[in-house]
Amino acid sequence: MASSGNGIKVVADNRQARYKYEILDTYEAGVELQGTEVKSIREGKANLRDGYVLIRNEEAWLLNVHISPFQTASVYFNHDPRRTRKLLLHRREIDKLVGKVEQQGLTIVPLKMYLKRGWVKVSIGLAKGKKLYDKRETLKKKAQQRDIDRALKY
Repeated sequence: MASSGNGIKVVADNRQARYKYEILDTYEAGVELQGTEVKSIREGKANLRDGYVLIRNEEAWLLNVHISPFQTASVYFNHDPRRTRKLLLHRREIDKLVGKVEQQGLTIVPLKMYLKRGWVKVSIGLAKGKKLYDKRETLKKKAQQRDIDRALKY
């Protein structure tokens, strides 16, 4: 869990998404949560790895994101770890996303979950899947950059 100077505390990061997808555009969305989910997120118990966003009935939904049950709450009051959660976006943002997903065959993936001024926010990205050779190219560039940085350091 990292925090920056501007009141944002990153709780979960989907590093796998940047490897699997080429991120074309990003949006910030609020998440409709239950009380025990918020408490678990504040403890950093969220996983975005297999998550994705689906738009149904002109509403955005966050699917397959795992938020662990809150430890000190009873089973009766706790939440389902992988339940579908509603994303809070403006109508024009949803319309723009629907148009791009339907026309261009893009995917919407969660990139980062963070706390911003006490509210849980999710950064979602409009993404295009990478081919295997694109992934290899990315790894090569990363390795070259690491070698350059090492050489400049000494």
